[in-house]
Amino acid sequence: MSKQLKKFSGIVVILLAIVISLTACSKASHNQFQVSQTSKETAQTVTVTDLVGRQVEIKTPVHKVVGIGPGALRLITYIDGIDRVAGVENIDKKLTNGRTYNVIFQDKLAQLPTIGQGGPDSTPDAEKLIEINPDVIFVISLLDKAKADDLQAKTGIPVVVLSYGKLGTFEEDVYTSLKIIGKIMGKEDRAKEVVDYIKGVQKDLQDRTKDISEDKKPTVYIGALGFKGAHGIESTQGNYPPFMAVNARNVADTLGQKGSVMIEKEKLLDWNPDIIFIDEGNFDLVKQDYQKNPDFYKNLKAVKNDNVYGILPYNQYNTNIDTALADSYWVGKVLYPEQFKDIDPAEKAKEIYTLFFGEAGKGVYDKMKEVYGGFEKIKF
Repeated sequence: MSKQLKKFSGIVVILLAIVISLTACSKASHNQFQVSQTSKETAQTVTVTDLVGRQVEIKTPVHKVVGIGPGALRLITYIDGIDRVAGVENIDKKLTNGRTYNVIFQDKLAQLPTIGQGGPDSTPDAEKLIEINPDVIFVISLLDKAKADDLQAKTGIPVVVLSYGKLGTFEEDVYTSLKIIGKIMGKEDRAKEVVDYIKGVQKDLQDRTKDISEDKKPTVYIGALGFKGAHGIESTQGNYPPFMAVNARNVADTLGQKGSVMIEKEKLLDWNPDIIFIDEGNFDLVKQDYQKNPDFYKNLKAVKNDNVYGILPYNQYNTNIDTALADSYWVGKVLYPEQFKDIDPAEKAKEIYTLFFGEAGKGVYDKMKEVYGGFEKIKF
């Protein structure tokens, strides 16, 4: 090989080396840019205003959550968040038939770590929360701003306070809580679907009953409602949501008291309503009382005319909104058969449970019927 050819070959080798080096640097620079961009995209935060007015900042995406207090876990399951639940209160590890989400997800809930005892008056266990280390803690309780801030400071985990509102059914606080969970967990479309469905049911019930004149409405009473324990027929409620949903004439509303109230039996005789509903969760107490005091019941118009109906319990560790909606259609069907002639309450209940829980919800009404009796007349 001539000297000139060798010299040319050497130059080519050097040039190739320079090109390869520049290409590698370019790729490295490009990859570094991609990593930087990816980091920028994933290191995001979302800020929400919770139900006690606190501004809470949460890093996203959120992969692990917990729900503390009456009904917090329920709202998480409503927006398909069960797979991100990292721990559960002991009160939800035990099968409770009236708590629909508990029935559906019992196998999973029973296997999750315990984050505290749970219950309306329980105190969150900061140590167990730190151990599980969720991305966010959803709380429904009597926590005020100071207590929520304190729990957040102790755990170093964002605490978001939710609410069911005063009556715990079809209220703005419920809608706001669902939307907050959806925003934090990246499930805004699902939260909107649930909220829109509840509002749609509300509107449907109102549209069917708003024009019925008062003189054409039967008087109605709900008895044996659970409130911090089991009670007999004397336990009732003013502004009972399923009655309010269909504009019913609730005799207990004449007391001017909202929420749970215990009455004297003589008051029920004075009212002597056309129709009586019994919360099936406490029907055994009513049957026992009937055996002791049959004359009292036989003097009630509703009992004489065979107008006593069972209704599914929906207050179990706060409101099972799904069951409350199903109950409302059942009440409407009993009170105003003409306005609800197109409704099969059992089928409507199945539709409602499926909307809230997907395929897992399809068998819930049948399970509730098996345990409590379902939508039917009550025989003493």
